Amino acid sequence: MDITLLKGKLHMATVTQAELWYDGSCAIDTDLVELAGLREFEKIDIYNVDNGERFSTYVILADRKSGTISMNGAAARKVQVGDRVIIAAYGSMNEAEADQFKPKLVYLGEGNRVERTTNTIPVQVA
Repeated sequence: MDITLLKGKLHMATVTQAELWYDGSCAIDTDLVELAGLREFEKIDIYNVDNGERFSTYVILADRKSGTISMNGAAARKVQVGDRVIIAAYGSMNEAEADQFKPKLVYLGEGNRVERTTNTIPVQVA
């Protein structure tokens, strides 16, 4: 049986642009795309921490080292520039693959600069 696991994420990215009349997608700094194990044109889910919106789109590449996180097309209606978002991609794998798999988690700070990377999330304490 295949299961779906978190493959990679950009945690607490800041939206830098919202372009309603650009082809629908999410433009992401190419360095961040690679660090999170994402691919151009890959489906992503976006969770807006500021307003609770959740939606899907796909990755397009933005200039390296630019810090760009641009919501384009219809996605531009779901955010405001400055909103904090979580960008996540998932992968389907069998149980044996899942036992060995580690996601690529990228935590961002001001200016969408990398604060840290990891492949685990600490156990939540009650």
